[in-house]
Amino acid sequence: MASAAFHKVWSSRISQLARVSAFHTSKKIHNATAIPLKFEFPPSLESKLQNTTKLATTQTKAKSSNPPLSFPCIDQLDLRTRSLDGGPEPTYEKIVTGYSLYHHAQPLLCDHGGVLPKFDIAYETWGELNENKDNAILIQTGLSGSSHAKSHEKNVNPGWWERFIGPGLSIDTNKFFVICTNVIGGCYGSTGPSSIDPSNDERYATRFPILTIFDMVRAQFLLLDHLGINKLHACVGSSMGGMQSLASAWIYPERISRLISISACARSHPYSIAIRHTQRQVLMSDPNWNKGFYYKSIPPHVGMKLAREIATISYRSGPEWEQRFGRKREREDQSPALCPDFLIETYLDYQGERFCLQYDPNSLLYISKAMDLFDMSSSALEKLIKQREVNTEKLQTYGFIPESQADPSCYANANPSQQTPALRSASSSTTSSKRQHISSLSLTSNENIDDLVQGLSKIQIPTLVLGVQSDILFAHWQQKEIAECLRRGGNKDVTYYELDSMYGHDTFLIDLTNVGGAIKGHLELGG
Repeated sequence: MASAAFHKVWSSRISQLARVSAFHTSKKIHNATAIPLKFEFPPSLESKLQNTTKLATTQTKAKSSNPPLSFPCIDQLDLRTRSLDGGPEPTYEKIVTGYSLYHHAQPLLCDHGGVLPKFDIAYETWGELNENKDNAILIQTGLSGSSHAKSHEKNVNPGWWERFIGPGLSIDTNKFFVICTNVIGGCYGSTGPSSIDPSNDERYATRFPILTIFDMVRAQFLLLDHLGINKLHACVGSSMGGMQSLASAWIYPERISRLISISACARSHPYSIAIRHTQRQVLMSDPNWNKGFYYKSIPPHVGMKLAREIATISYRSGPEWEQRFGRKREREDQSPALCPDFLIETYLDYQGERFCLQYDPNSLLYISKAMDLFDMSSSALEKLIKQREVNTEKLQTYGFIPESQADPSCYANANPSQQTPALRSASSSTTSSKRQHISSLSLTSNENIDDLVQGLSKIQIPTLVLGVQSDILFAHWQQKEIAECLRRGGNKDVTYYELDSMYGHDTFLIDLTNVGGAIKGHLELGG
């Protein structure tokens, strides 16, 4: 300790003297160069300084107890990030091909006040529209879903619901004309953050307006108007698509004959909001995200990869992973590492890497936020209606949206105060029904349940609701909540199935027998 203190004092003193020396040597005296000062230490002090310096050098060069770990996973991320330098065109723009494009040349007012001056919707169809144009089914997708639900001549690659759609299948194209779109806000052909803003010919990035599920639905029904379809045989949606199906039946109750909602919810609950919040925070923490303006530089590859890994954890279930992976490691004969080591880790790593360059990060942010905002409670819907009315007036005042294009019917009869007497009676009390429904939910413990019942009371068409016991993202009790609130709201034709599947939230993509069978029955026999 004494040697260290001694060395510290003299080091400080040397620094002071050196500064004085430098000052003097910079001066010119009588046109002569100043002579630098030279300092010498007594032999005893010189010896102590040398010994202290030697000890410090020896300590610095001493070997550690263990060699440093290698991090090939981090090195791989660095290599991928460097390879993306130079502003490559996003891969996701080339993932889906062969779709049709509907161009809407008029402005679309969004619920929270933003505007799309014009927009495109990518869509694909299967089957034939009949003469009455009443056999159409609208398939509504999850967050990352494209319009390519089924293969066809223009795109022979398998679709994300390939085994469910086709002649004689769950959604029978011999009987129905099937339509699937990429939602606005997406990146597979429809207008989203990566699209060009016609006002300045630059990509929207985070200048894109905040969206709601209802905004997505209104854009889809403008497409249906273009196709000449006034009334759908059914809306069929899973995950976020199930939210869209409920929203469709609420905004356009006269334009839908029946409804299917799979693994969705009537209002986003805290757990799923927390999961999506975490994904967005991880993504936005990537320095390459650059507040959304990354299209001319390096995309936020690392943040997007990690966000997808978080999402994948919520899509599948513990039972399936126990069966598929257990506690197995990729290489049992090697020492454990901090990079992916267990098989479940390598699986998550693969899923994140595969997705991160196939989907626009800003689309993930915007669409996941729309899911968080979804709430079919009466109070939330009334607030949205009033907000939209104010925004419509503002935009008309500024002349951005002509009165003829303001779409005043988008919430026609949506306000509970404007409902028909029959609907008001149905939503006010279950005792007004001839046959009182006995609920299987403990609804009395939720003071907000009546608010949700009133919000859903407008949906009086035959409805199928599917839930999965192992789903942790949209828990089965959320599906039961939809069904029970519809029944309490007066809907006498609600079917609820709860599936005992180990595949979690992704069951709707996998279980052809149970999910597919229930869909086919409701579309062809139900109601």
